[in-house]
Order: sequence, then C-alpha cells, then structure tokens
Amino acid sequence: MLLHIRHETHYHYDMPVQYSIQALRLTPRLEGGLRLREWHISAPGRRRAQTDAYGNTSHMLTLEQPHDEIRILAEGWVETDDNAGPTIEDQGKLPVLAYLQDTPLTRANAELRALAATHLGNPDFEASLASLMEAIESRIEYRPGVTDVECSAADALTHRYGVCQDHAHVMIACCRAAGIPARYVSGYLYTGDAGHLASHAWIDAWNGKTWLSCDATHRRFAGPTYCRLAVGRDYLDACPVRGVRHGGGQEGMHATVSVDRDRPAQQLRQNQQ
Repeated sequence: MLLHIRHETHYHYDMPVQYSIQALRLTPRLEGGLRLREWHISAPGRRRAQTDAYGNTSHMLTLEQPHDEIRILAEGWVETDDNAGPTIEDQGKLPVLAYLQDTPLTRANAELRALAATHLGNPDFEASLASLMEAIESRIEYRPGVTDVECSAADALTHRYGVCQDHAHVMIACCRAAGIPARYVSGYLYTGDAGHLASHAWIDAWNGKTWLSCDATHRRFAGPTYCRLAVGRDYLDACPVRGVRHGGGQEGMHATVSVDRDRPAQQLRQNQQ
C-alpha cells in the first residue's frame, strides 16, 4: 500500500521568542515491512539528525534569532506491506524490560490493576490483548478536547473520556501492571475518511519474542494501514514534536495531518521525473 502523508505543525506567539529548541520525531520507523519512497522535513533554523535511545530518528531544531512563529512540514510517500501483520521484530535499541518501568502518565492505580487482572489472565496472549482493547474502548469514550497531554492513564479511566493517546496510556498501564512490557507508538493511520484524524497513537506489547501492535481506539491489531513514527515509554518519549523556548508570551499551536492513497502513485512518479 502506497500512502502519501502530509503533517504540518504551526506554532505562533503573541510576543517574539528569543530562542527555541524542538525535538522532531517526524521520520517513519523502517520496521514491520514499511519502506520510505520519498520523505522531506522542512523547518526554519538549524537541524541536527540523531537516533535516540528508543531507536527513533530525531532531528534537533534550534532557532537562535527572534521569531513569532515556527512552521514545520513533514511530507512524503511510504509503502507498507499489504500482508503486514501486527508483529514487530525488536531492534534491540533498548532492553525490553525498560518498558516495564512506570512513568507519571502510565502509573497504574487500583482500578487499572483490577482491569489488568480481569482481562490479561488468559494464556492466549492475543486473546487477552483483544479483550483488554474491547474493555478500554468501552470504558473511555473517544471525545477530543476533554483531555490534554498531561492526562495520566488513571485520570483518563476516571473521566471516562479521552482520545487515542489516553487509550494507549491506559493499555500500557494495564500491561505493565500484569508484568507485560509495553511501549507507546506514535504515527499515522489511513482510514479512507478525510474527516477522520490521521494522526494516531497505539501500543506495542511484548509477547516474549516479538512486539504485538494493538490499537485500543479501534479495538484491533495494527496492519498495513498504519505508519509508525516513534516509540517510547509514553507520549512524552514518542510525540512527533516537542520543545522548549525562551520568551514568546502566549503560544498557539495548530497541526494538520492527512494520509491519502487516492492518487499518491501518480504524484510520486511526477516528482521523480
């Protein structure tokens, strides 16, 4: 499956920013049968590429001149294996047991531990995860704008509302409470619906040999319509753009993401001519 992805992030400030540094995790991970056909990142300032502790390709963006906005665009074509399943081989960048470590966003309380005990006791690993995904989606209604990036798994389960980030954090917390290493995945999802958000989050759970990609928001395992960007212990480790600044006053941020497969092959051929 050939997908065209366009991800634009726009920061704007009501006063000039004197200095900004942003970590850009905007390059897809080459795993699970995914291949980059063409990929570009454009942004102001200086960029330095590196690979982080989780094996993500990251660019450190620095702006040292006064500015009142930052526009970051990642765009290109990725090809996924039409027969791709949810299994992801471990690249060994970090010991698997590191993904058992609690974080403030994924720490399990009594309710999360009870949820884990109810649904993760089946010897059939995939069946257990499928049961947990069903339970999470039924308990946390998808509702944008209710939670934010600081909402923990425990808070999301209490509120009973959230987005894919919250579903992922709850599932990670449950897995870790049951002794299953689990990691957060940020990326893109092709749905065929222009009105559906294309930016997405899901998780990988360790079955003892490989990772199994699970999407609690859609109650299914990942496949060829998914494009992986970054992994980490939680959202803060794997979010596409994250940074700090000096000055600037009030900040506004707007992101637009599209994933299309209607005419990407024709457009790619035109670009390569």
